[in-house]
Amino acid sequence: MARDEGIDQRDAGALARRRPAADPEVQRVAGHFGELLQGRIGADGPVALISLPCPVLSLRAHLGGGAEFELGGEKILTLEQAQAFLRSLGLSLHGRVDFHTDMPVGGGAGASTAALVALARLAGYQGEPQALAEACVASEGASDPLMFPQPERLFWASRKGQFLAQLPPLPRFEVIGGFYGSMQRTDAGDSNFPDISDLLPVWTKAAEAGDLPTLAQLSSRSAQRTLVLRGAPTDPTQALAQELGALGHVIAHTGAARGLIFAPDTVPAHAESALRDAGFRQILRFQAGGR
Repeated sequence: MARDEGIDQRDAGALARRRPAADPEVQRVAGHFGELLQGRIGADGPVALISLPCPVLSLRAHLGGGAEFELGGEKILTLEQAQAFLRSLGLSLHGRVDFHTDMPVGGGAGASTAALVALARLAGYQGEPQALAEACVASEGASDPLMFPQPERLFWASRKGQFLAQLPPLPRFEVIGGFYGSMQRTDAGDSNFPDISDLLPVWTKAAEAGDLPTLAQLSSRSAQRTLVLRGAPTDPTQALAQELGALGHVIAHTGAARGLIFAPDTVPAHAESALRDAGFRQILRFQAGGR
């Protein structure tokens, strides 16, 4: 797929710079909750995705005193990885950085990308999100687009750190979900994903029309293709979506995040208990989209 030549990376950078300045000693980066779509673009094409931003999952990085740079809190990055990442951006830090996160590492919610973004911001990074994305990919081999202000509007080549197209805004919807099964950190060399090149044009048209039921079904199709290809046919998420009357479902295509997609204010009262009974952990609920 050709990259949209009408998109200027500086537009996203300008939006990011208009955010209110945060306390330089504490940085919070919101995570995501799996991917609305993920797969190959053609049999030999890149792995690309549409992230689902999740405002209720975040990573917080606190910078304390100290002569030497050190890491504490939850073990998300190694010290060597953090130092090399900062050097690649021409930055450095002194003191102790403690990470605290709501999302489990390997859950498919962007903990490692969030840690790198927070680290760069603690060190005073003020450059474009695109350059930060490229540094994250160089560090880990893959990256979620959490450094951009509206990641759900980017069709993102996660192993390249580039967006392939800019997407229309999504209608508002609600997600209830949790984490199911074992945690799985992303392997940047893993390209065992189904072809989703047929889904993207339909996604774009549905988003332009604000057609939430079609978008939810496309997300479900992408999820089921990945689960079947990767050998997880007993995953209960699709059955729960049907049982609870959801419009569709979303998964972390590598990771344990699983969610059900509903129109706003239509989540059944017993949905949380149904998810818990099915083995879901850390049940959460949030809204996404909105024009």
